[in-house]
Amino acid sequence: MGQVREGARLAAWAVSGVIGLAVLYVIGVLAFGGAEWITAPFRGAADKRENTGGSGEFRQTTYEEFFDLCAAVQNAEGTIQALREEREVASETRLTQIDQSITALKATRIESVNTYNAKAAQEHRAPFRDKDLPYRLDAGAERTTCTN
Repeated sequence: MGQVREGARLAAWAVSGVIGLAVLYVIGVLAFGGAEWITAPFRGAADKRENTGGSGEFRQTTYEEFFDLCAAVQNAEGTIQALREEREVASETRLTQIDQSITALKATRIESVNTYNAKAAQEHRAPFRDKDLPYRLDAGAERTTCTN
């Protein structure tokens, strides 16, 4: 009977050891991996600030990008106007080419307007839009003004 008690005691120690190791493992995972998981939102917010507002290159590029997009809209409008003027004296063959070009330029203009508006609405880009640029561009407008 003494051997049974000794065997039970060894089994209890073995089980306790396994449970102890499992507890240590869980504590280790939570301590190292859990800390990373818990701090992820803070680190993500800090990275976002550093990559946008804290980056001079991002600020400058974004600032210029709004001007470039607005200028692209104006360029398309100017070319459309020139083609409309040419249309008044164009040959029949040239009329078809002009109409196709105007259609393509209208699509390009709308794409530029939509890109400008989408970027202006992005929270991390909006602060870098020049105060003289419009908040939104109007896709239906005949003429776009890039400065107020």
